[in-house]
Amino acid sequence: MPISRRRHGLAREVALAGGFPEAALQLAGASRRAWLESYIDQLLTRDVEALSGHRDPHLLRRYFEALALSSAGMAASKTLYEAAGIDRKTAIAYERLLTNLLVLDTLPAWMSNRLSRLAKSGKRYLVDPSLIAAALRLDHMAVLRDGDLLGRILDTFVVAQIRPEVELSPSRPRLHHLRARDGRHEVDLIAELSENKVVAIEIKATSSPRVSDAKHLIWLRDRLQERFLAGAVLHTGPRSFQLAEQIFALPVSTLWA
Repeated sequence: MPISRRRHGLAREVALAGGFPEAALQLAGASRRAWLESYIDQLLTRDVEALSGHRDPHLLRRYFEALALSSAGMAASKTLYEAAGIDRKTAIAYERLLTNLLVLDTLPAWMSNRLSRLAKSGKRYLVDPSLIAAALRLDHMAVLRDGDLLGRILDTFVVAQIRPEVELSPSRPRLHHLRARDGRHEVDLIAELSENKVVAIEIKATSSPRVSDAKHLIWLRDRLQERFLAGAVLHTGPRSFQLAEQIFALPVSTLWA
């Protein structure tokens, strides 16, 4: 197996293990999948009923699966609720319910008076990547074969790692995403610090990032100038190195190093 494929496999396995302690630390293989599937079953039936009264578990599961497929993306609300076979009002209720159950999070769009024509829609995430694979009944090889899905799972994993770090940070940075309305520029994560300074992050499912992988960070750096503290391309490889001025390639493992 090529080295790059092995590294993708390791990153995928760590991400799919997720952050639920029992599943990630004590179980493996079929036992882990069974635990996660059981967790989702309980979440979408008993937990939902206890919190909000009766909901159609079949429709709620279909909406949850649509969210899993689009985690770390900006699918239109209509796309999601039509895929689940529900209407807009039901989708709003389901989204609020899953947020209250702490399994769905929305990353708000970042706004700046130095940049115009930015998208205002939030970016939806399941709070743990293991829920994506469990909801869609995916094994490791299925994820590795699908580059788009691998990217979504890695993105979801990184945000799941960063979210508690932000909560514990004395400076309490605010997390956002950035996307131009025309889709020409997109930055996965922006941490806004005091005095409107920012650190920007791109998440790439590659073990060998290039300068081209940092093009959106370079664009943002040039426009924000002194407000831009640093940029990082998080990747699945082992090395840290500089890609451009103020912009670095860092292994995903840097998050817990």
